[in-house]
Amino acid sequence: MSSGPQHPAPAPSGLSEAVAEDLALYREKFRRRLPKSLDELRGPTHGVVDLPLHVAWSGMTSYDLGKPRQRMGLYRTVLHDGLDDDLPRYLNQALLLELWPVLRTLVGRSVRAVWEDAFPQLASRTPTASMTPPSPPSAPGP
Repeated sequence: MSSGPQHPAPAPSGLSEAVAEDLALYREKFRRRLPKSLDELRGPTHGVVDLPLHVAWSGMTSYDLGKPRQRMGLYRTVLHDGLDDDLPRYLNQALLLELWPVLRTLVGRSVRAVWEDAFPQLASRTPTASMTPPSPPSAPGP
Protein backbone atom coordinates (compact mmCIF):
# COMPACT_ATOMS: atom_id res chain seq x y z
CA MET A 1 0.00 0.00 0.00
CA SER A 2 1.41 3.41 -0.92
CA SER A 3 1.91 6.21 1.55
CA GLY A 4 -0.65 8.41 -0.21
CA PRO A 5 -4.41 8.44 0.11
CA GLN A 6 -6.30 5.50 -1.33
CA HIS A 7 -9.14 7.51 -2.85
CA PRO A 8 -8.96 8.85 -6.38
CA ALA A 9 -7.81 12.43 -6.74
CA PRO A 10 -10.63 14.79 -7.60
CA ALA A 11 -11.06 15.59 -11.26
CA PRO A 12 -10.61 19.19 -12.35
CA SER A 13 -13.82 21.19 -12.14
CA GLY A 14 -15.73 22.03 -15.28
CA LEU A 15 -15.59 18.50 -16.70
CA SER A 16 -18.68 16.52 -17.56
CA GLU A 17 -19.48 13.67 -15.20
CA ALA A 18 -18.48 11.07 -17.82
CA VAL A 19 -15.16 12.76 -18.57
CA ALA A 20 -14.43 13.17 -14.86
CA GLU A 21 -15.17 9.47 -14.32
CA ASP A 22 -12.85 8.49 -17.20
CA LEU A 23 -10.10 10.69 -15.75
CA ALA A 24 -10.53 9.13 -12.31
CA LEU A 25 -10.29 5.62 -13.81
CA TYR A 26 -7.20 6.61 -15.82
CA ARG A 27 -5.50 7.94 -12.68
CA GLU A 28 -6.47 4.81 -10.78
CA LYS A 29 -4.58 2.76 -13.39
CA PHE A 30 -1.37 4.56 -12.39
CA ARG A 31 -2.20 4.54 -8.68
CA ARG A 32 -2.49 0.72 -8.66
CA ARG A 33 1.03 0.42 -10.05
CA LEU A 34 2.69 2.54 -7.38
CA PRO A 35 5.30 0.98 -5.13
CA LYS A 36 4.57 0.99 -1.39
CA SER A 37 7.58 3.23 -0.88
CA LEU A 38 10.19 4.97 -3.01
CA ASP A 39 12.72 2.80 -1.15
CA GLU A 40 11.54 -0.08 -3.36
CA LEU A 41 12.96 1.66 -6.44
CA ARG A 42 16.34 -0.03 -6.71
CA GLY A 43 16.89 0.01 -10.44
CA PRO A 44 20.22 0.67 -12.13
CA THR A 45 22.06 3.97 -11.88
CA HIS A 46 24.50 3.43 -14.76
CA GLY A 47 24.99 1.33 -17.85
CA VAL A 48 22.58 0.44 -20.62
CA VAL A 49 19.04 -0.63 -19.75
CA ASP A 50 17.00 -2.74 -22.17
CA LEU A 51 13.27 -2.46 -21.60
CA PRO A 52 10.88 -5.28 -22.50
CA LEU A 53 8.42 -4.68 -25.34
CA HIS A 54 5.43 -4.46 -23.01
CA VAL A 55 7.01 -1.26 -21.61
CA ALA A 56 8.79 0.18 -24.64
CA TRP A 57 6.22 -0.80 -27.23
CA SER A 58 6.48 2.23 -29.50
CA GLY A 59 10.03 3.43 -29.70
CA MET A 60 13.43 2.93 -28.19
CA THR A 61 13.98 -0.17 -26.12
CA SER A 62 17.60 0.43 -25.08
CA TYR A 63 18.65 3.42 -22.94
CA ASP A 64 22.13 4.53 -21.86
CA LEU A 65 21.86 5.96 -18.34
CA GLY A 66 25.07 7.91 -18.95
CA LYS A 67 23.24 10.08 -21.49
CA PRO A 68 20.88 12.57 -19.79
CA ARG A 69 18.23 12.59 -22.54
CA GLN A 70 18.09 8.81 -22.69
CA ARG A 71 17.95 8.58 -18.89
CA MET A 72 15.01 11.01 -18.87
CA GLY A 73 13.35 9.05 -21.71
CA LEU A 74 13.70 5.78 -19.81
CA TYR A 75 12.09 7.22 -16.70
CA ARG A 76 9.26 8.83 -18.66
CA THR A 77 8.57 5.56 -20.50
CA VAL A 78 8.62 3.41 -17.36
CA LEU A 79 6.40 5.82 -15.41
CA HIS A 80 3.81 5.80 -18.20
CA ASP A 81 3.93 2.20 -19.41
CA GLY A 82 5.69 0.16 -16.73
CA LEU A 83 3.74 -2.37 -14.71
CA ASP A 84 3.98 -3.07 -10.97
CA ASP A 85 7.15 -5.17 -11.25
CA ASP A 86 8.78 -2.85 -13.77
CA LEU A 87 8.88 0.21 -11.52
CA PRO A 88 11.26 -1.19 -8.86
CA ARG A 89 13.28 -3.01 -11.50
CA TYR A 90 13.99 -0.05 -13.80
CA LEU A 91 13.62 3.04 -11.58
CA ASN A 92 16.06 4.12 -8.90
CA GLN A 93 14.92 6.24 -5.97
CA ALA A 94 17.92 8.61 -6.01
CA LEU A 95 17.70 9.13 -9.77
CA LEU A 96 13.94 9.66 -9.64
CA LEU A 97 14.34 12.32 -6.96
CA GLU A 98 17.13 13.99 -8.93
CA LEU A 99 15.20 13.95 -12.22
CA TRP A 100 11.75 14.79 -10.84
CA PRO A 101 11.82 18.61 -11.13
CA VAL A 102 12.21 18.28 -14.92
CA LEU A 103 10.65 14.85 -15.38
CA ARG A 104 7.35 16.03 -13.83
CA THR A 105 6.99 18.42 -16.77
CA LEU A 106 7.49 15.60 -19.29
CA VAL A 107 4.99 13.07 -17.91
CA GLY A 108 1.26 13.41 -18.24
CA ARG A 109 -0.81 15.25 -15.64
CA SER A 110 -2.31 12.04 -14.32
CA VAL A 111 1.09 10.39 -13.76
CA ARG A 112 2.42 13.54 -12.08
CA ALA A 113 -0.65 13.93 -9.85
CA VAL A 114 -0.68 10.30 -8.75
CA TRP A 115 3.05 10.18 -7.92
CA GLU A 116 3.12 13.54 -6.14
CA ASP A 117 -0.03 12.67 -4.18
CA ALA A 118 1.44 9.36 -3.03
CA PHE A 119 4.98 10.61 -2.38
CA PRO A 120 5.18 14.11 -0.88
CA GLN A 121 8.97 14.06 -1.23
CA LEU A 122 8.43 14.35 -4.99
CA ALA A 123 5.97 17.21 -4.68
CA SER A 124 8.44 19.04 -2.45
CA ARG A 125 11.03 18.88 -5.26
CA THR A 126 9.01 21.03 -7.62
CA PRO A 127 10.78 24.15 -8.82
CA THR A 128 10.06 27.28 -6.87
CA ALA A 129 10.85 30.92 -7.41
CA SER A 130 13.89 30.53 -5.17
CA MET A 131 15.29 27.96 -7.62
CA THR A 132 15.02 30.32 -10.58
CA PRO A 133 18.47 31.48 -11.65
CA PRO A 134 19.13 35.14 -10.99
CA SER A 135 18.82 37.57 -13.87
CA PRO A 136 22.12 38.62 -15.41
CA PRO A 137 23.31 42.04 -14.28
CA SER A 138 22.20 44.85 -16.56
CA ALA A 139 24.82 46.46 -18.73
CA PRO A 140 26.15 49.81 -17.56
CA GLY A 141 24.48 52.82 -19.15
CA PRO A 142 26.11 55.01 -21.83
